[in-house]
Amino acid sequence: MSEKAKSASLFDSAILRPAALDAFSKLSPLKMWRNPVMFATELVAIYVTILFARDLLAGGDETAFAGQIALWLWLTVWFAAFAEAVAEGRGKAQAASLRRARSELMARRLVDGAPQAPTAASDLKIDELVEVVAGELIPADGEVIEGVATVDESAITGESAPVIREAGGDRSAVTAGTRVLSDHIVVRVTAAQGSTFLDRMIALVEGAARKKTPNEIALSVLLAGLSLIFVLAVVTVPAFASYANGSVSVIALAALFIALIPTTIGGLLSAIGIAGMDRLVRFNVLATSGRAVEAAGDVDVLLLDKTGTITLGDRQAVAFIPAPGISERELADAAQLASLSDETPEGRSIVVLAKERFDMRGREMAPTHAKFVPFTAQTRMSGVDIDGMQIRKGAVDSILQFVAAQNGGSNVPADVRRAAEAIARDGGTPLAVARSGQVLGIVHLKDVVKGGVKERFAELRKMGIRTVMITGDNALTAAAIAAEAGVDDFLSEAKPEDKLALIRKEQAEGKLVAMCGDGTNDAPALAQADVGVAMQTGTPAAREAGNMVDLDSDPTKLIEIVSIGKQLLMTRGSLTTFSIANDVAKYFAIIPAMFAVLYPGLGLLNIMGLSSPQSAILSAIIFNAIIIPLLIPLALKGVAWRAAPAGKLLARNLSIYGLGGLIAPFLGIKAIDVIISALNLA
Repeated sequence: MSEKAKSASLFDSAILRPAALDAFSKLSPLKMWRNPVMFATELVAIYVTILFARDLLAGGDETAFAGQIALWLWLTVWFAAFAEAVAEGRGKAQAASLRRARSELMARRLVDGAPQAPTAASDLKIDELVEVVAGELIPADGEVIEGVATVDESAITGESAPVIREAGGDRSAVTAGTRVLSDHIVVRVTAAQGSTFLDRMIALVEGAARKKTPNEIALSVLLAGLSLIFVLAVVTVPAFASYANGSVSVIALAALFIALIPTTIGGLLSAIGIAGMDRLVRFNVLATSGRAVEAAGDVDVLLLDKTGTITLGDRQAVAFIPAPGISERELADAAQLASLSDETPEGRSIVVLAKERFDMRGREMAPTHAKFVPFTAQTRMSGVDIDGMQIRKGAVDSILQFVAAQNGGSNVPADVRRAAEAIARDGGTPLAVARSGQVLGIVHLKDVVKGGVKERFAELRKMGIRTVMITGDNALTAAAIAAEAGVDDFLSEAKPEDKLALIRKEQAEGKLVAMCGDGTNDAPALAQADVGVAMQTGTPAAREAGNMVDLDSDPTKLIEIVSIGKQLLMTRGSLTTFSIANDVAKYFAIIPAMFAVLYPGLGLLNIMGLSSPQSAILSAIIFNAIIIPLLIPLALKGVAWRAAPAGKLLARNLSIYGLGGLIAPFLGIKAIDVIISALNLA
C-alpha cells in the first residue's frame, strides 16, 4: 500500500477507543508476567491497594495518601498496557481490511483438465490445480502454470496499477485475495489454507505472531536484573531508618521501589517492537519476524543487483558518435529511421535522443513503402529498407559482418573501432549504424544509474555499511558502473553459487549481510543472508526463502529497510537512556523526603524545594506514570535519525535523551508538587 493510504493518525479515535478497553484485559497477571518490570509494578500496586483498603476500613492516618499512590501505580500499569494496545491497534485496523479481501473465496478445481463446480477455497490442498478467469479472485497462494493475465493486487499492495502474471519465469507467483482482470490462468496451489501469505500478513500486522527479538529479550533480562537489585536495595532501607531510631512507611518503600526500577522503558518496550514491525508494513514490507528487523539495523554488508536496482535496467541512447566524414545529424537521421519500428527501450531512446538533439520528428513511412527488418537473436541487428537504401543498427561485430558481405570487405575507420572500445570500457554498449554498405558511426547506449543512488550509498557508508553490486556483466563494465554509482565493491559475471559463496565469506568474517532477489535461483542466497528481501512478484521459492517480502517489488527498498531497522534500535536505546536518566531525578525527590527528619543533612539533596515528604513522593509517582503516555507517540513514530558514525549517534543520544532524561523529571516533579500543594492533596 502507499504510505499515504496506510498511514494512520496516532490519535485516531477508531484506534484509541478499542485500545483503551483492550488495555484492561492486558492487566491480567497471566499476560503481564511477560514484562518483568510492569509485572513487579502491578504486584506493588495490588499490595498498596490492599493496604489502602485496610486503612480505609480501620481509619488509618495514611488512607488518602495510600489511595492516591495506589491509583497512580495502577495508572502506570494501565498506561503501559495502553501503549502496547495502541501499537497493536494500528495493525488490527489494517488486518480488518485484509480479512475482507480473504473472505468468501471460492475455487474452481481442475480434475483431469476439466473445471469442477466452485467450492470453498478453504478446502483446497497443496498441489491442486485451479482455474481463475477474468473478474474472479485468486483462491489461494500459488504459481501460474498455464496462461498469462493481468492481476489487481491492490488488496495486498495498495497499488491500483495491475501487474502481469504468467507461467514460467520469475513473475509466476500469485496471492490469495487478488483479482484477475483479464484472460484466464491455471494456478497450482503452493500453500495450505491458514498458512497463506494473506494469513501470515494478517497475523503479523495484528501482532499475534510477534515474538520477542533477541535484543528485546536481552534488555528484558537486564531490566529484570535491575529490578531484583532494587528489591534488595529497598529491603535495606528500614535498617538505615532503625539505626536512626526511626521508621519508614511501607507506602514510602513501595513508592521508592517503583521510582528506582526503569518503568518508562519497561512500559514502552513492547510497543517499540510492535511499532518497528508496523513501520515496515507501512513501507509495504512484511517481515516474518522482529529478528529480521533488528538484523537490518545491524547490517554490515548490502548486496544489490545492478539491473533494476542500481541502474534503471533499460539501456538509453546518450550520444551519437559519427564516423569521419559523416555529420552527427546524418548519423542521427539514419539511426532514427532504423528505430521507428523498434519498440524496445533502446530503440525508443534513440528516437527520443534524435528529437532532443536535432528536433527530428516522427515521419509518415507508409508512402515510402519502407520495409522494416525486425531484430533477431541470430542477426543481432534491425533496421529498414527504404528508397533503395539498407539501413541497419545493431551489435558492432554484426554490423561489420553485414557491411563486409555487401561490399566484399570491411572498410571500417579506426576511429569507429576506438569509439566502440572506449564505450565498452566505460560500461556502455556500442551500437553501430550502417547505410548501404557504409558504417556511419556509433550510438552510445548506457544503462543509466538511478538518480540519487550515489548519494544514498554515501549515507550508508557513513553508517559503516559496505555496498556490493552484483552483476552478470564482465569485470570491465562492472567496474565502470560501480564507480559511477559509488558502490564500495562489485561481483562481476556472478552466478547463483557465486552469490551464496560471497554471503558465506562475509558472514565467516562476523558480518551481517542483507540482499534481495526474486527468482528461484536467488532462493539459496536469500535463505543464507541475515536479511533476505524477496520480491512480491517473485517465485514462491524466493518468497519462502527470504525473511522479508517487499510488496512493491522494489529492490532499492533495502536501503529503507536498513533505515527502519536502525531507527528501531535507536528508539529502543534512546528511550532506555531516557528511562534510566529520569530515575536519577526521582531519587532526589523521594530519598530526601523519606529521610529528611531522620537525617537532616539530606535536606541539602532536596534541590527541587518540594513542599513536603508526602508531596515529594506522590509527585515522583505521578510523573513516573504520566511520562509513559507522553512518550507513546515517540515510541510508535520512532526516534528521528540520520546517517552518521556510531560515535556521533551515541553522543547525540546522550545529549538529547540522557541530559533530557535528567532535566525533564526535575521540571515535571516540581510542577506536579506545586499543583498538589495548591490542591492540598498531600
